[in-house]
Formats: sequence, C-alpha cells, structure tokens
Amino acid sequence: MKRFSLTRGAVLYTGLGTAGLASIAWFCAGSNPAVARAAAPALSAFSPAKKDGPLNIGGVYFANKMAFQESGGRCITEELSPMEKGNVETNLRRFKAARTTRAAASSARIAGSVTIKVYFHVIQNTAGQGFVSREQIQRQIDVLNSAYSGGDTGRAPNQGASPQPTYNTPFRFELVDVTYTTNDSWYVVSLGSAAEQQMKNALRVGGAGTLNCYTANIGGGNLGWATFPSSYAGNPKRDGVVLLNESLPGGRAAPYNLGDTATHEAGHWLGLYHTFQGGCNRTNDGVADTPAERSPFYGVPPPYSDSCSSKTYPGRDPAENFMNYTDDIGMFQFTAGQSERADALALQYRGL
Repeated sequence: MKRFSLTRGAVLYTGLGTAGLASIAWFCAGSNPAVARAAAPALSAFSPAKKDGPLNIGGVYFANKMAFQESGGRCITEELSPMEKGNVETNLRRFKAARTTRAAASSARIAGSVTIKVYFHVIQNTAGQGFVSREQIQRQIDVLNSAYSGGDTGRAPNQGASPQPTYNTPFRFELVDVTYTTNDSWYVVSLGSAAEQQMKNALRVGGAGTLNCYTANIGGGNLGWATFPSSYAGNPKRDGVVLLNESLPGGRAAPYNLGDTATHEAGHWLGLYHTFQGGCNRTNDGVADTPAERSPFYGVPPPYSDSCSSKTYPGRDPAENFMNYTDDIGMFQFTAGQSERADALALQYRGL
C-alpha cells in the first residue's frame, strides 16, 4: 500500500511495497531556492540529497531515486532530428555572423533587457484536483527571474562551488494572465496526444515570443516538456511549456518542487539543449563552456562526476547546471555560453 498526504509543509510517505513500511517527512522550504537552501542544513537528515527514499512524482511512486532515474523520468522534451539540429546550427552561425557585422551592434544583449510575457493555463479535473493559486504562479515567476538573472547562487549543504559563476542573462519574465480550465482529458495530458493538441489549440495566446505554460498532472512520473524556438514556424499552436503542477514552488513533487522544472523547460523554449546532449562529443549541447557529459546527473553533488574524462573533454560534469537533471536544490547555474546561445536563438526565431 502507498499513501500520500500533506500536513503543513510536510510530505509523508507511508508504505514502500515489498520494502516494508517506512515514513519520511520532508519540509517544503518555500518557493525561493535560496531560502530552501538556507533551511536545508537543518533538514539534511531527511533531504533526498542525504537520505534516499520514496518519491511521488505526479501520483507515480518510486522506491528511490535510482528507480526514478531508471524510469527515464524528468524532462521528456522531444529532441530535434539530426537534420533539424544541423539546420539550426547552420542558421545560428549565419545569424550571429550577420549580427556582429551590423553597425553599432553587439554580439549579445545586456542583462535584463528582454522581457518575456508569460501566460499560465491551469488545468483541473472535475474532482477539483490540480488547482494552482495565482500566488503560487507568481512565486514560480520569481524563481524564473532569480535563475535567469544570476541571483540563484545558493547551494545545497556541502555542495562545492562551481568552476564558473552563474550568468546574468538578458531574459526576465512577466506574468500577464492566469486561466483556469476544468477538463478531465487535459488534466492527464501526455506528450504528443490529442489532448495536448486540443488544449493548446484552445488556450494558447500570443506569438512566437509569448511563453504559454500549462500545468496539469502529466503522469508517467514526468515533470515537463517544452518546444524549441525553431519548431514554432512549423506548428505555432503547439509552442510552449507543459509542467507537472506539483513541480511548482511548494508543490509535492519533492525533490523537484522548488520551481526549477520551469527554469529547465524555459531553457529549452529559448533554445538550450541538455548539458548531456550528445554525450562525450565535441559538439555536445552546442555550448563551449558546458563540459561534455555522458549522461544526466541525478541527485545533488558532491560527489562530482567526470564522465567524459579524456583530454579531449576537459572539465567535470556540469552537475549544477539548470539544463541537467539535478535536484532543484542543487541547480543554480546558466553559463555565459548558454546565455549567448539562448539570446541569439530567441532573437532569431522568436523575435524577442
């Protein structure tokens, strides 16, 4: 038997199947990652970073993090095809070359100079499940702005410093509106389904530079997905980010409930790949200052892995990067290269 309940910020898991009965309480330390990290030392005995235990991701239970990792869960954003990737890189090189040769033009825009209008669409079922308050959504916007402004500099207990500081990107996020829709089919929406198409056709607003975020109980133990900038022209209505509702700040999808699923998926929406894209490969994620990484990092460092350790691929794995699979409490970095890439792709494909 598996039971889940919430009592004033504590998540109580009871029952681990064949592993016997156990209970683990974990305080949900608010929506601000810096606050959560500051509170974390007192909670280290129960933190997933220190004590592996059961996870409830959208109603799907995993005995431990290894089980979650083996499920392939977290981000299910569809990769571009090799041809699409090649076209993006070719077009990006041309765009950046033209951009830097224009009179009085620089290669990148200054920090905080690009405002992204955001619409949240909250999907609930007829039983009343799935409600997310406007206050909670504003806290999510605050998390995005902290991450993309270089303000999310906290770390989990004992987590070492990054080889480079987190970068203050051009992007800031502004909440425009929140809509609420009751639909049982959309509430359990899955990637590529008819429900996804219907939901987005009915609710999406704005153009290529408008970020539409949908919250639902997406199921399958997944946290979210997004579309890339280059995909917008071919299917504008499909554009946007879909999030597990419990991944927002204060949700119950611990240790992924500080809001950095949205940070991660917004990165895809702006054109960033996973740091482990392509594995041990020179091109990797298309960013020079994120070291090559063979596979995603789960949990919170230390220890720090170096999965591509030959001289060809210097640098340890970027475990703290927002485009990895690290627990929310262990993520705090965008690099200068990621900022430059997202800036160029957002301008090129989204007109931002």
